[in-house]
Amino acid sequence: MYRLTNAVKYYDWGSTTAIPGFLGTEPDGRPVAEVWMGAHPSGPSWAAGRSLLEMIESEPAEMLGERVVGEHGPRLPFLFKILAASRPLSLQVHPNRAQAIEGFARENAAEVPLAMRERSFHDDQHKPEMLLALTRFEGLCGFRSPRRVLELLEPLGGPLAETIRTALLADPSARGTQAAFEGVLEARGSVAPSDIEETVKGCEAQLVTGFGDHRAYGTVVALAHWYPGDPGAVASLMLNRFTLEPGESAFVGAGVVHAYLAGLGLETMASSDNVLRAGLTHKKIDVAALLECTVYDDSPVVRPVPVPGRGGQPATIRAEAREFALALAAPARAGGPQYVTQDGPRVAVCTRGSLGLRAADGSELALTKGESVFVPHSAGRLEVRGDGEAVVVFVP
Repeated sequence: MYRLTNAVKYYDWGSTTAIPGFLGTEPDGRPVAEVWMGAHPSGPSWAAGRSLLEMIESEPAEMLGERVVGEHGPRLPFLFKILAASRPLSLQVHPNRAQAIEGFARENAAEVPLAMRERSFHDDQHKPEMLLALTRFEGLCGFRSPRRVLELLEPLGGPLAETIRTALLADPSARGTQAAFEGVLEARGSVAPSDIEETVKGCEAQLVTGFGDHRAYGTVVALAHWYPGDPGAVASLMLNRFTLEPGESAFVGAGVVHAYLAGLGLETMASSDNVLRAGLTHKKIDVAALLECTVYDDSPVVRPVPVPGRGGQPATIRAEAREFALALAAPARAGGPQYVTQDGPRVAVCTRGSLGLRAADGSELALTKGESVFVPHSAGRLEVRGDGEAVVVFVP
């Protein structure tokens, strides 16, 4: 097993205290947004003086196992992150596999450097992802029904609100949702800030009266505060607002519009950095690419639930992703040691207390809260003991 040193990402929406507090380190005043645990080329973890990417590339059979290499190739199929948002993230979508391959090839042919800000596709992989809340976590995900959006729009004015209303009254289906969403986002650069402010003021008035959906209207007001003049604030009226309590999770598939708003969580995804943004950000905005990849069906947020383990195995959380699943190790609560899969690569992070890990090959490690470890296929079955808790990512 290999104790990990992980890449830290500093973005303006990050928290100066949440991740340092989780890791047990001193804050330095910078907004820590993400810690990457994995082997993505944009930020691989390090272990024993080598990058995890290099270790896997040099010994894929030992690190990953034949099953994983056969299905996913000689690469770690998942990326595991600690994520902390103190302000809203971008309004975004992740492409499906075919769209990622096409977009990556297109930008390569145009000779757009991988590290360049103008790049939208950083690799050729799709990016289904799941967020497991460590604190109360707020976000937007997927479209509300046209009927519900029209109800929210009733007391509101402004040209963007009218764009949505007109499209949904003409066609209260996924086609109308598409027309409404495209109309709002494509107004970027042409709609006046005062026109957006008219809708924001209407939402503020609804909050004062105490009537209606205060979360929906409050979201518009908050987004307009952080990103004044951004049409994405008004577009949020079309999206489901969700809350996760600690231990709850949400899954985001390809093409699902979403934006995380606030909280600390563990995010697991296929190993990709493809994020198509259409607003609420200071990073590259690519409205055309996002709209091309968006799925417009209205549906509730997908909330995978833990499935209890049997025979000493921990509870697991699985989603519609071939690249990852989560094991929730809590040996003290289970009344004894727990055992986490016997094949494939695993990354574990201790989320509470302290734990002892022992692999079938005889290697042992102690973990305390915030510490992480890579367990290669060759280590065999992982035994977890102690009074702490850990989340372990594995390939199902």
